[in-house]
Amino acid sequence: MMKHILLLHHPKIPHSLELAQQWADQFNHLGIATTIISAWAETEIVRRAPSADLAITLGGDGTILRAARACAPARVPILGVNFGRVGFLSEMTPEQFDAHRVVDATPWIEERMMLHARCSRNGASLGEFEALNDVVVGRGKLARVIRLATCIDGDYLKTFVADGAIVSTATGSPAYVFAAGGPILAPEVKTLVLVPIAPYLSQLKSLVLPEGSRVLFRLETDHNAILTIDGQIDVELQNGDEILVQASQNVARFARFQPHTYFYSTLVERLRERGSERGENNHESRK
Repeated sequence: MMKHILLLHHPKIPHSLELAQQWADQFNHLGIATTIISAWAETEIVRRAPSADLAITLGGDGTILRAARACAPARVPILGVNFGRVGFLSEMTPEQFDAHRVVDATPWIEERMMLHARCSRNGASLGEFEALNDVVVGRGKLARVIRLATCIDGDYLKTFVADGAIVSTATGSPAYVFAAGGPILAPEVKTLVLVPIAPYLSQLKSLVLPEGSRVLFRLETDHNAILTIDGQIDVELQNGDEILVQASQNVARFARFQPHTYFYSTLVERLRERGSERGENNHESRK
């Protein structure tokens, strides 16, 4: 029996806060306590998560990424309500939301692997981060390549001369990885994907690694580069910095009401939508 639900709204979508307040009233009438928090207030979410049975996000996939990082340590499942455009991670639209169904039905719980990244400079830590989608080492503001000496499980692989490199989970594979020419993986696959970004004279376009793998990048550059976590957290990098990426001990948990095969129909639909958008853009450019 649920006792406490977090309602995590997008602070730049006013309608999401209005609906969060309406849904809070509905849950309160059902005898369930609720807490409304901005999805960007990750410290507050971390503090509240241990007392919650469910976190409902009102936003897009970016909102879910924030919620996943904050809720994973407390193993709180997330129910994503899509206010965005893509909605790969979301479970339903606002029009489909039903408080009674959330309380009375029994969702199945989908667990997805997360990443843990540690960044260091001259042996001193620059920070440790959790990611649901991906960890990216990129060239930063200047349009100049960087060199990434890359090791897998302690053994040297090669040095990529590229715009950067992505280490992704299966969850992140339909996003930046796919755009960079990498594979799309089913969400339950517990692997890492390594994809160099626009590599110079490299035949290695992507590499799928087992869950226990450790990827170490050693940065060689004469200008600042950048480490990006889930496209939301940035850390400036310098020559000689090292970034170690591996599977996290935490997993993201999602409450699902759709069939277990939902991912494939969602994928086909989203790819069809992208194809339609490209076709429309090409048509407009010919006018």
